[in-house]
Amino acid sequence: MEKELRETLRYLGYRGRTEQEPETGRQQMLALAEDCLREARQAARPRCLWKEQPLQFLEDGRLDLGLFQTRSQALAKSLKDCTGVLFFAATLGAETDRLLGRYGRLQVSRAVVLQAAAAAVLEAYCDQVFEEKKKEYESRGQFLRPRFSPGYGDFSLECQPALLAGLEAGKRIGITLTGRYLMAPSKSVTAAAGISPVPAGCVTEGCEACGKTDCAYRRDEA
Repeated sequence: MEKELRETLRYLGYRGRTEQEPETGRQQMLALAEDCLREARQAARPRCLWKEQPLQFLEDGRLDLGLFQTRSQALAKSLKDCTGVLFFAATLGAETDRLLGRYGRLQVSRAVVLQAAAAAVLEAYCDQVFEEKKKEYESRGQFLRPRFSPGYGDFSLECQPALLAGLEAGKRIGITLTGRYLMAPSKSVTAAAGISPVPAGCVTEGCEACGKTDCAYRRDEA
């Protein structure tokens, strides 16, 4: 709960109390974020998919990931020393979108906080299931690299159609794409994680793996 609350506030661009901010305002924000987190959890129907594929580093700098080929220096760095790749997709389901849509029509301010809360719930779910998958691979002497999503660094969103098609995500858990590679339900995520015989030297994920250092929603390094 505490981590999800921190993430909710980060998505809102809320950096904590300032000298000019009354204590009552801070407490009201925390109470609203906690209430929205509870509502987001109740609406969530999380589901996920996994699919393992072979990995090849091609001579022209492209990566052959089984489901598609792409050129991405950031992803190649994440997949160093890997022999395969594990594709992942997760969603909170359509009920979360209906909840967000309802408040978007009735109470826009709460809808904004709910958007952030739902994103935090999705991230926590992904962390949980990915941790379980890491333990499963480690029991077989293999190690998963941090998950890396299209849209991070130079890993193009144009890979989304092939990734979702390869997972049969539309048929199996209801994830589809809009014309600009946005996923529906909106609280959905895809990622690739390298499979290596060598333990990872770090566990950087998300903000730490993205080159966009001027993002308003970036986590503090601490």
